[in-house]
Amino acid sequence: MDRQESYRRRYASEHPGWQPASHVYRDRVAAHLGPSVRVLDLGCGRGGVVEELHGRAGRVVGVDPDRASLAEHRLVHLPRAAGRAEALPFPDRSFDLVCCSWVLEHLPDPERALREVARVLAPGGHFVFLTPNVRHPLLTLNRWLRWTRGRAVGWLYGRAEADTFPALYQANTIPRLTSLLRSAGLELVALIPVGDPTYLAFNEALYRLSAWVERWIPPSARVHLVGEATVA
Repeated sequence: MDRQESYRRRYASEHPGWQPASHVYRDRVAAHLGPSVRVLDLGCGRGGVVEELHGRAGRVVGVDPDRASLAEHRLVHLPRAAGRAEALPFPDRSFDLVCCSWVLEHLPDPERALREVARVLAPGGHFVFLTPNVRHPLLTLNRWLRWTRGRAVGWLYGRAEADTFPALYQANTIPRLTSLLRSAGLELVALIPVGDPTYLAFNEALYRLSAWVERWIPPSARVHLVGEATVA
């Protein structure tokens, strides 16, 4: 991961204006924070963007179906609950912002989950998410490698086995996400494809090859999708 981070910094210096998808996502989340904003971190795991930004919101709550992750959350005082995205354990209109990273690709029923997001958002609330784009060649390979149960990308992202879950990719193209959000009663504000050639940059030759391939990948197939929607 240290090597990949060094290549990521190098790629950013060689391509002014480029940011990793995690930074694009973080900035989208940060833009909606304030002292009275109620935030739900959907699929909070052991941490994430709230570790950096929780002090800028009025109240932050985490939810995740994995109790081990909740017990080991790095913000020990963060209010958190066990629950699934398809049946959130919160009343209607409980939050002003729902943020969600590396979760949509794992959901068996993303339409139901997005309806739950719409339900718990207050009028004018926002949903900000980060998820892989299944049209990228790396994601296509991940789907073909059935023996990995869709976990190859998790390994490439440097996640521990305990934090690596099977990916189903039921919501992971631009048209599919657009349709699901609309069906759930959410109005799409932005859907940003973000390229990143550094996941296979294990050495100089692979970095150069990956950066060259990235030049030919169309925007609709870039590896990450950062999105924002609001209650319609």
